[in-house]
Amino acid sequence: MTTITAPGKLMIAGEYAVIDGAPAIVLAVNRGVRCDIAVHDTLLIETPDGDDRFVRSQLEGHIGHYRFSAWNPTGLPEKPGFGGSAAACVAACLAAGLPGQDAVQIHHTVQGGGSGADVLASAIGGMIRFHRGSATALTPIHPVVIWSGKSAKTQPRVDHYLSVANRDAFVRQSTEIVNAFVDDPLAMLAENAQLLMHMSVETGLPYMTPALASIRTLAKQFGGVAKPSGAGGGDCAIALFPDPEAEAAFIAELDRRGRIHIPIAVAGPAGLMDMPEVV
Repeated sequence: MTTITAPGKLMIAGEYAVIDGAPAIVLAVNRGVRCDIAVHDTLLIETPDGDDRFVRSQLEGHIGHYRFSAWNPTGLPEKPGFGGSAAACVAACLAAGLPGQDAVQIHHTVQGGGSGADVLASAIGGMIRFHRGSATALTPIHPVVIWSGKSAKTQPRVDHYLSVANRDAFVRQSTEIVNAFVDDPLAMLAENAQLLMHMSVETGLPYMTPALASIRTLAKQFGGVAKPSGAGGGDCAIALFPDPEAEAAFIAELDRRGRIHIPIAVAGPAGLMDMPEVV
């Protein structure tokens, strides 16, 4: 049996504006999607939810049993991983002998839109500055990831954002923040959070929740900054701190309060991992 792993992703900065062609910062993490490939006399595709739209076109004409599942699952029923369709699409490309970056266009076609930032991050790994389909490698940061307690659907929030008539000022400010991010990640994360919250209030977009707000408040008490990663409305927050001691104290307080901290590591590019066949 052969196994392919494709990283999941965390959106660090530039959410929503990236849809309008602005840059964003994306981090590939070691919780994504795996594809186990076994010998079979026909093409058999197995996915956790039965939806094979993001993997079938790549695998047509390739016989075998392709089983997609969470790689390094979190153990949370509502949040099994960070991979989703983007990582699955990348894994399927590699399984079919295609470059992982081919998944950007495939995913865009199947989904009917999207920036492609999550797909490209999964394909090439590390932390990238994504802009209009291109990626520049950055020195990765290592945020604390906190589960908010409930999942959230991205597409309805994206649709809401796209219905807003004048987004130029928001896109311009988001671009400035992303361009300055590497110079001061802590300050820029805080500015991005403020910008996103202001946009959500102005447009009525459901972004911040009580749970996410409480995580932000707690991070501030330890000298850090926290914000939702991605579209908001639930799911996960990320937090940065000025030193390891503050980060450790924050995590200890999360544990004391029963908040779930999800350990992650920066992941390299999607790729093959040979494993012994189970007899």
